[in-house]
Amino acid sequence: MKNVGEAPSRGHRDGHRAGQEDAATGERSTRNRVARSILDHGPSTVAELAGRLGLTQAAVRRHLDALVADDIVAPREQRVYGTRTRGRPAKAFALTDCGRDAFDQSYDALAAEALHWIARHAGGEAAVAAFARDRLAAQAEKWREALAEVPPEERAQALAAALSADGYAAAARAAPHPQGGEQLCQHHCPVAHVAEQFPQLCEAETEFFSTLLGTHVQRLATIAHGDGVCTTYIPRAGPPAAAPQTTDNAPASTSGRNPA
Repeated sequence: MKNVGEAPSRGHRDGHRAGQEDAATGERSTRNRVARSILDHGPSTVAELAGRLGLTQAAVRRHLDALVADDIVAPREQRVYGTRTRGRPAKAFALTDCGRDAFDQSYDALAAEALHWIARHAGGEAAVAAFARDRLAAQAEKWREALAEVPPEERAQALAAALSADGYAAAARAAPHPQGGEQLCQHHCPVAHVAEQFPQLCEAETEFFSTLLGTHVQRLATIAHGDGVCTTYIPRAGPPAAAPQTTDNAPASTSGRNPA
């Protein structure tokens, strides 16, 4: 017999941890069933959910509390039709916009179908590219404002912050490149599934990055192409080139520069 206070064996600890994980998985599964029931049947009371799912009302309330905390559902006063009975009306729980987004609503499929229609009936790939640029132009206006007063050497960081505010989970860091520069990394892409079929979306985004940053940029990787992160190389913002030295007898060299 194990003495009181004796440390549990490794096997006992592993078994306990596995039991906790199984319990957590079961809780999540039941919580998803509660949310799915509200999606399928509309705003529901605790009693209605308990009856449909075969759970106690106490269990339903516990799951609803967690779903409310995660902004998946929200309580609201149930509408009463006809004569109102005495006492407080039961609260009904409805999905929030965030909760609806958690379920597959085939937005990606709809967007891809729309772009295929544009390609077939409204000008081919050039029309898709024009749509991609026009779509991004409205969104990029916020990014343009965020970079308006930022010096060139800080623009990559400012753009990353603006992208993150729009849900792209972006960051800028030093690039492992012989000439220095930075890498802009986007860990999330809201249109990745559609961009798999229409790379014009990625190309338009890269063009806008170049315009916003005031320099040529190079897209190294994209989530749509199967990479883990969208990565864009941004060259170092160097100081203005020094004026070439001249002599009284020799004209200034124009090698490597565009003519004025």
